[in-house]
Amino acid sequence: MNTVLVTGGCGLIGQHICSGLLKKGNIVIAVDSTEGHYNDGKENYSFIEADPTDKNAYAEIFENNKIDIVVHAACTVDNDLGPIITEKEMTMSKMCDKFIFRYAMSENVSKFILLSTDQVYEFPKTREPIREDGELKPNTNYANMKFASEKALVAEMAHHKEVMCCIIRFSPVYTHSFVDNLVAKITDPKDGQKFVYGKGQYGFQLCCVHNLVDFILCFVKYADDMTYAGVYNVSDKLLTSAADIINFMRANYHLGTVVQKTPGGAISKLKGLFGGNKEEKTNYRYLDMSKLENNNMLDNTRAAKLLNFRWSLQNTK
Repeated sequence: MNTVLVTGGCGLIGQHICSGLLKKGNIVIAVDSTEGHYNDGKENYSFIEADPTDKNAYAEIFENNKIDIVVHAACTVDNDLGPIITEKEMTMSKMCDKFIFRYAMSENVSKFILLSTDQVYEFPKTREPIREDGELKPNTNYANMKFASEKALVAEMAHHKEVMCCIIRFSPVYTHSFVDNLVAKITDPKDGQKFVYGKGQYGFQLCCVHNLVDFILCFVKYADDMTYAGVYNVSDKLLTSAADIINFMRANYHLGTVVQKTPGGAISKLKGLFGGNKEEKTNYRYLDMSKLENNNMLDNTRAAKLLNFRWSLQNTK
């Protein structure tokens, strides 16, 4: 029975990670700045309230418990942070990472799992799938924040090669009840109007939270040698089309009017040549209209060796 520390354990993503770990027979310690109640009363579950930057609180956690595995989900949008990432959040994340990585490594945890983002990749000019060895070019605050976390972890790993580290670059998440990232894909950032191009057959790479959790559970259980260490892309198996999102929202929520638009063509695609605006850099959910129909997919072949990604918008819970 492993003892797993989950930072950001009471956020949207963290609470599902904790729940899955508990179902698989692990002891779970959730740490977060605000108490959640999703896993209250479950056997082998405990909660510790602490801000991500509370170095002393984390020191006590590692001193008072034999932690086998760390899942670092703190400072993740849709978990602890909202969609707007400023210098404040970036500074907080850097402070948090520094001592959590060091404590974990010095206390000889067996595995360390870091939640990152697919935003760290350079946006491809073709429709080739994005692989883990693809070009990296973070150009949003959130992507830069997570890329800094990745680099800090790799630097710490250099002194602790016996710890199996996993970096998960995952796509924007959703569940049946959490749809903010879905709605953002059909919302014009300029006027807030819900819209669709044509019949909505273009798609987006998204990640059902349950696919992300299932991958973490498989890594915890089955990754048994250092060949499993490294970077993994995690996402749904297929793209989710704009039409899928609209149909899902209409079936389960009040969506309102959706305007049918014609793609902006060459003029909209010129925007990228002159740089984005401040909102595009700071807002995690900002929709870049010039890239709307590119249909780029993450290549999750490596992750699929551990898990068959079975969740989608059609069967999410």
